[in-house]
Amino acid sequence: ISAFKPSKLFMFLVNTHPSFCYNVISEKPKLPENYTNETWQKLKEAVEAIQNSTSIKYNLEELYQAVENLCSHKISAKLYKQLRVVCEDHVKAQIDQFREYPFPYSVLFLKKIDKCWQDHCRQMIMIRSIFLFLDRTYVLQNSMLPSIWDMGLELFRFYIISDLKVQSKTIDGILLLIERERSGEAVDRSLLRSLLSMLSDLQIYQDSFEQRFLEETNRLYAAEGQRLMQEREVPEYLHHVNKRLEEEADRVITYLDQSTQKHLIATVEKQLLGEHLTAILQKGLNNLLDENRIQDLSLLYQLFSRVKGGVQVLLQHWVEYIKAFGSTIVINPEKDKTMVQELLDFKDKVDLIIDVCFMRNEKFVNGMKEAFETFINKRPNKPAELIAKYVDSKLRAGNKEATDEELEKMLDKIMIIFRFIYGKDVFEAFYKKDLAKRLLVGKSASVDAEKSMLSKLKHECGAAFTSKLEGMFKDMELSKDIMVQFKQHMQCQNIPGNIELTVNILTMGYWPTYVPMEVHLPPEMVRLQEIFKTFYLGKHSGRKLQWQSTLGHCVLKAEFKEGRKELQVSLFQTLVLLMFNEGEEFSLEDIKLATGIEDGELRRTLQSLACGKARVLTKIPKSKDVEDGDKFSCNDDFKHKLFRIKINQIQMKETVEEQASTTERVFQDRQYQIDAAIVRIMKMRKTLSHNLLVSEVYNQLKFPVKPADLKKRIESLIDRDYMERDKDNPNQYNYVA
Repeated sequence: ISAFKPSKLFMFLVNTHPSFCYNVISEKPKLPENYTNETWQKLKEAVEAIQNSTSIKYNLEELYQAVENLCSHKISAKLYKQLRVVCEDHVKAQIDQFREYPFPYSVLFLKKIDKCWQDHCRQMIMIRSIFLFLDRTYVLQNSMLPSIWDMGLELFRFYIISDLKVQSKTIDGILLLIERERSGEAVDRSLLRSLLSMLSDLQIYQDSFEQRFLEETNRLYAAEGQRLMQEREVPEYLHHVNKRLEEEADRVITYLDQSTQKHLIATVEKQLLGEHLTAILQKGLNNLLDENRIQDLSLLYQLFSRVKGGVQVLLQHWVEYIKAFGSTIVINPEKDKTMVQELLDFKDKVDLIIDVCFMRNEKFVNGMKEAFETFINKRPNKPAELIAKYVDSKLRAGNKEATDEELEKMLDKIMIIFRFIYGKDVFEAFYKKDLAKRLLVGKSASVDAEKSMLSKLKHECGAAFTSKLEGMFKDMELSKDIMVQFKQHMQCQNIPGNIELTVNILTMGYWPTYVPMEVHLPPEMVRLQEIFKTFYLGKHSGRKLQWQSTLGHCVLKAEFKEGRKELQVSLFQTLVLLMFNEGEEFSLEDIKLATGIEDGELRRTLQSLACGKARVLTKIPKSKDVEDGDKFSCNDDFKHKLFRIKINQIQMKETVEEQASTTERVFQDRQYQIDAAIVRIMKMRKTLSHNLLVSEVYNQLKFPVKPADLKKRIESLIDRDYMERDKDNPNQYNYVA
């Protein structure tokens, strides 16, 4: 500044002091002549040196200072235009090498474009660093002007990449490289990343590349999906789809723009999954479920979850599979012996699939429950009966298959199956019959397990359902107390006798109905019966006792050549064996006359004693069945390794009589319940239409009823004057008080 002279001088007189104060204001110094041109030439040479990758003659700091000087003297606009022209000329000069490139496509062409782009970016960074002052002052203050970097992008976009031939070759090349990679070839991913990054920076990624890329992807996977669905099995196809999705996700991470991800993955999912949802399930779901392919089912669920409506379609097929498979277990009478175990195994299997494969999806749990409820009730009553028998087999003594914990878990599983059954009264009838046998013969494996099962039934069905079953347990406990008192009574009265009598007093309403059978007991037994009857009625007057000979059992002491044995036998077997104390040989007719046992029961009794494993009687002639005229004698040569031997009674096939009578009792009980429900509703409502009455009855009943059966019960109640049809409207009923 000292080189210039001040143009004006201002002096101020301050106060009356002898000292003076001077304020000097100077104008901006003018640039020397030719300074602007000479400086621009220097800057131009530097820019061209950068563009041609040659060394710059001048110091970069000196060049930066020169730009600052020019900008400080209002030459910014001119400087910006001059810089743009130099950059434009250089970029223009690059285009011909690409237009005239001899091959329609090659990696070399892409590498050439990429090198040009990389060079351009490097050059623009260096140029901007020299012209930084211009960029941060003049350009920043003029919003209409692009920054030096953006100007460089604009020039490259306009002159090189927007050229139709160059752009077409570039995009075609990129798409071809991606296609090759998809077909399994190794490609230069860094080249792809760089070129696609270039398109993003130039803001033509969406328009020039993405749309075509997605169209090609759609076309590729549409064809691939159609082809592979024909060629491959479902597990293999699913793994291929998963692999493709992983590959495309990796492409987004490695070289595609993030904005492409959503559309790209959606395209793959649509063409490889969405278009084939039903076909995949029809072709392979049953096999996957049959073979319990846990990993493949997990993958199936994961993939279907990605597609709109996929889970819903899977759910429908899942429910249909359970219904179909379950029906094969329930409907086929040949599978009755294994039905319950197969149901439990099937339930375990579907539970595992829901937990592990279907992520415990609530819809799949509910679908499974509905499906079980549907197929298990396709065959009315039988599953309920077989479940009761299965529980009996597990709670009966001698079942050493399970520990207490395992038994408890099994009962919990049984209860889950039990919930699906409509005819719970059928279960109750058969369960009660089997429980009675276990209690009366003392064959219950565990009282704790019995009470646990009772508690579960009570929790599931209410106190009314288990009241009779609980009554059976109370009877057994009361009977023990009564027998203690009876033995004390016998000792006090000093009543002689060789037979020790044990009696169970059963309340008729609690226990199954037993048909009484009159038989001829030995005098000693009759005497004991009378003593007990007198003792019991003395304590409980007004009650009536009815002896059930079919439920009695005895322990007999027997002498054979081998020595003394004890025989555990039924009362009927006892009556037959005691006859051989009086004689050596008896015919079938003799025994029938002497014992009074019903013919069929007697034949089964003799069969168990003479034709079973423990043959304490000898039959003439020898055969498996007992025929008229057969003769029986005591087998003195009987041998057995055990001292106490249980001789089982030959059981009637339950399917014939006992089962029919139990089912008939259930049917009768249902009729009473229907009648009671109808009367209860009519008494409360007084007048009701047929449809409303039927609807309310269905709501109250816990078992399925056919409309025709319901109509019969209504007619029966009308006949018995509990209700009447309305005279004006035959479709309406009135309660008769």
